[in-house]
Amino acid sequence: MPAKETPAARIERLLGAGDSRGALAAADEFLRQSPSSFLARFGRARALMRMGLEAEAGRELELAAQLSPNDEHLLLVRGRHAFRNGRADEAIAMLERIARGRGPHAVEAAFSLLDAYHYAGRRDELAAMVRAGGVWSKDPRVALHAARAAAVEDRDRGIEAFVAIWRSQADVVTRRYAGFEAAELLDRAARYREAFDLMSEVHRTTAPPGDLAGWTTPLAAQYALLQKGAGHFKPRCAVAADDLRTAFVVALPRSGTTLLEHMLDRHPAIAGIGEYTGLDMIRRTLAAAGAWPQRPGAIPDAAFLRMREAYIEGARAIAAGTTAATGVGAPAAPWTFDKSLIAWSSLPEIATIFPGSVCLAIDRDPRDNATSVFFSHLNAALNPWAGDLRAIREIIGWQRRIVPRALEVLGLAHEQIAYEDLVEDSARFAERCLGRMGLPMDERVLSPEAGTRVAATLSHAQVRRPINRAAIGRWKNYAWAFDGAWDELVAMHESMRARSRSGRAAPGA
Repeated sequence: MPAKETPAARIERLLGAGDSRGALAAADEFLRQSPSSFLARFGRARALMRMGLEAEAGRELELAAQLSPNDEHLLLVRGRHAFRNGRADEAIAMLERIARGRGPHAVEAAFSLLDAYHYAGRRDELAAMVRAGGVWSKDPRVALHAARAAAVEDRDRGIEAFVAIWRSQADVVTRRYAGFEAAELLDRAARYREAFDLMSEVHRTTAPPGDLAGWTTPLAAQYALLQKGAGHFKPRCAVAADDLRTAFVVALPRSGTTLLEHMLDRHPAIAGIGEYTGLDMIRRTLAAAGAWPQRPGAIPDAAFLRMREAYIEGARAIAAGTTAATGVGAPAAPWTFDKSLIAWSSLPEIATIFPGSVCLAIDRDPRDNATSVFFSHLNAALNPWAGDLRAIREIIGWQRRIVPRALEVLGLAHEQIAYEDLVEDSARFAERCLGRMGLPMDERVLSPEAGTRVAATLSHAQVRRPINRAAIGRWKNYAWAFDGAWDELVAMHESMRARSRSGRAAPGA
């Protein structure tokens, strides 16, 4: 007779099978039987992380640490969680503790540590770790980090190393990373045609089949509802005087969102919470309800209020963790800045659930935006349009139609600015964003590179440097890829810039 599966083994089996919700349910059942079980609490935290519920996972990890503070697997997961939420020094300290040993989690900790060094810009430490080697050195994943280390000392040698990985028989994920990093180095070396051709090949051969209609169909439906005017979507939640205030970035990826977040995060009254998953959970909950967005009135106020409370609880937890990581004992910031990149297509949800919030819409020259997206390692499953310039142009077109209309119809407090203007006249446009939030100007926002948060995003390198205009006009290096089909979007962008620079707000501001 086979042995009965233990609760801990069941959680591990479900996590291994990719069934995060099943693992969460198993962990909850385990906790009901054994409320002080470390394995149950830790399993719950890992399931929540797999589901993208970072704030909830963070709370569970802290509870697990109270039960077994020196467990190496826990330290590994806590290190990864801290880094994903911008707390680089805390994460690296945890990961170094495990990676330097010979325990069962040393290899995974070493690779997480190498990634942390890379994204935190600690290039010399990355190179030194690769040179020193360790128990992880025979793992095939070392090739990618060795190429990164080579690029620190010699860009051409780094290009050769990345291209060799791309042409190898390595797994597709490793090859895809290598292809993107080789193209980035080729771009820096002004070898633009080689960079573009390599990037085209990487997208074509490593991305899953895209479902562009899966994006454009709901966008068209939302636009049609917005055309009905202000009566369709109405605020359904009251705002308490002492409630946590929220600002949302309203932009496509690679539009300057990380720069804006790191600027505002330097203000003592604002906590940047990164690409928080709270808005995504709201969208999933509403999708499951079935009535949204065609019949919002069929959803009770209490349901909207529960979504709002869950969002705020998670946002507070992330903001508190970020503040604690500075070690200054600062009081909780009254504002959070949510950099979720789905906010631009979620303005009806924001207007319904977060009256009193502020939307900071930032756009970039569509050709620069498209170039940056094309060269960025975005999640291909979530962004099936990112590997084709024509598809990127279509998504930008929808964003440029929907956002102004939604801001006008929904009456959302907002500022609409251009990335180019934020870079070239940082003080003026930062002050406008802060003013929209009812906050005074603070000179610290002009030095985002001095902040303690690490951008665990594709913009990690840029925000470690002072504000600069190096990325403006990048598209000109690839001018052959942009034809007259882009002219309308360029004209729309320049028109928006003219209004923004003159201080003429769009209706609803």
